[in-house]
Amino acid sequence: MFTMREKKGKIEGLKVAIVGDALHSRVARSNIHGLTTMGAKLTLAGAPTLLPPELDKLGFKMTTSVREAVEGADVVMGLRIQRERQQAGLFPSVAEYAKEFGLSEDIMSLARPDALVMHPGPMNRGVEISSSVADSGQSAITEQVTNGVAVRMALLYLITRRQEV
Repeated sequence: MFTMREKKGKIEGLKVAIVGDALHSRVARSNIHGLTTMGAKLTLAGAPTLLPPELDKLGFKMTTSVREAVEGADVVMGLRIQRERQQAGLFPSVAEYAKEFGLSEDIMSLARPDALVMHPGPMNRGVEISSSVADSGQSAITEQVTNGVAVRMALLYLITRRQEV
């Protein structure tokens, strides 16, 4: 969210699409809570088996159509397929997943021309995001990862320092 605000100047009113394995993602859950609280118009997209049904009551849209989610988006964030946390059979194959749910140039052409591309890392290039999208001029992935470390360090410092009386 820090990177979105830094790059877009605000969060309120932004159309944000988060695409991928939301079921196993801590990043998705924290962004869902933070972005909806800060007034973003959030759409979560992914394979039906990777969308957490318990989150559909939190005031955002969920869809299995990546095209629908990305259309007109100001920010598009891909999420990593977390195979280490999954049971077998949540999607037919990596190739099919990439074709149906991956962030490609074709999919990104549906977003706003100045849309920010994000991904919390690590990326599975060619699966949830193509290299051409990850390395594009719209990508803020490197800044997002750097900012995420700095923000977490600052928060840990603030909550663990001792106040002298």
